[in-house]
Amino acid sequence: MFRTLLHVFQVKELRNKLLFTLGMLVVYRIGFWIPLPGVDQSSMIQFFKTAVESDSAAGRAAQYVAIFSGGSFSQSTIFGLGIMPYITASIIFQLVSSASPALKKIQDEGPSGRAKIQEWTRYATVGLCIVQAIGWLSYIKASGLVMPQYANNPIWWLTAVSALTAGTVFLMWLGEQIDRFGIGNGVSMIITAGILTGMPNAINTLAQSYDSTGADGLNALGILMLAGGFVLIVGGAVLLTVAQRRIPIQQAKHTRGRRVYGGQRSYLPLRVNHSGVMPIIFASSLMIFPSVILEAIGTAARDAGDGWWVGALQALGGWFQMGEFPYVIVYIIMVYFFSFFWVTVQFNPEDMAKQLRDHGSFIPGLRPGPRTAEYLESVIGRITYVGAGFLSIIAVLPMVVNKSLNIDFAVTQFLGGTGLLIVVSVTLDLLQRIEANLLMRNYSGFLGGEESKSPRMR
Repeated sequence: MFRTLLHVFQVKELRNKLLFTLGMLVVYRIGFWIPLPGVDQSSMIQFFKTAVESDSAAGRAAQYVAIFSGGSFSQSTIFGLGIMPYITASIIFQLVSSASPALKKIQDEGPSGRAKIQEWTRYATVGLCIVQAIGWLSYIKASGLVMPQYANNPIWWLTAVSALTAGTVFLMWLGEQIDRFGIGNGVSMIITAGILTGMPNAINTLAQSYDSTGADGLNALGILMLAGGFVLIVGGAVLLTVAQRRIPIQQAKHTRGRRVYGGQRSYLPLRVNHSGVMPIIFASSLMIFPSVILEAIGTAARDAGDGWWVGALQALGGWFQMGEFPYVIVYIIMVYFFSFFWVTVQFNPEDMAKQLRDHGSFIPGLRPGPRTAEYLESVIGRITYVGAGFLSIIAVLPMVVNKSLNIDFAVTQFLGGTGLLIVVSVTLDLLQRIEANLLMRNYSGFLGGEESKSPRMR
């Protein structure tokens, strides 16, 4: 391992890519210390601290969104919206492209078509930033977190919206620079860096909850069990990310003159978790709304008067609190639904069967064409069912541990959920990219065996 790390920094091109990526991530984190003008930062820290400690719906929503924004909603900075508007715009165009023949045709044009869709995605990102910035500023203004002299000043509104929009656009540009001059996968690297910045806070929270007797917190055995569970869950997440169902593929033989071409055997890898983290993102985002809406309606009903329906609304709102049994059941159902939905959007068995037939390949024992498509559809359905089950376990584990063992959510969020899967998948992708760069220069990588006998650095 240490020899491989030494090889990473011996290769000049790879070293420059890694250092450039690290530098861009440092710039990204510096932006979270530049406050938004006109916002009372001390009042905002106290406001969200109270919301989180009271376990209100707004506090839980703020904690969830802060995972992806890379910062904390206890402070408002120019990077407050994070990179999520760009991710949202990309997902929208990805879904629309699969449903719209016109966009699908543009996407199939090759690099020029993809560049055009990328340009439209950037424009959509700016529009989403403006809408989200206005909504966020309206919320903190209604909560009394904006200084009075700025609250109704149109110049401040223009400045604040422009700053938040420019911050997201700058992060989008940083991601593209990492793709061009760095190690690649820039947007995912930014999200991962934002998630990992919460780990020191989680360790600090865990240290503060330590109690040698175990009466008012976790003792040494409890912390060791928590650390062991974290290692096991990370291992399970890695297995879920790399697990594949390999379908054997046979190439047809072609005779040209006196030579015979083809006839090789290979396989078609189908990922068990083909949909990635998207089902958890969709399910978590939608599950925020019932608790927030029911809590707001219950508060308004309690202020308006008394009646049986006030108690009914409060009970219904309690059922949809994070970690409650009805909440977990609905959450799992939504993870399954979005897993199958995303696979349906991304994986087309008829197109796959057509591509195999056009390339002169076939699955042994199956006729090319409709029969192959039916087989692929049945296989992807079965492995998606299993993958969604593992995904559901990883998704609900943080809230179950938080609710049953009364451990702070800042700690349990690293025991599963969207953040852990993103970190695992991006880390594996980073290792594979480094591996590929090392193998190109006859060096063994992190995932390889012994070093080549005659390494030569180019």
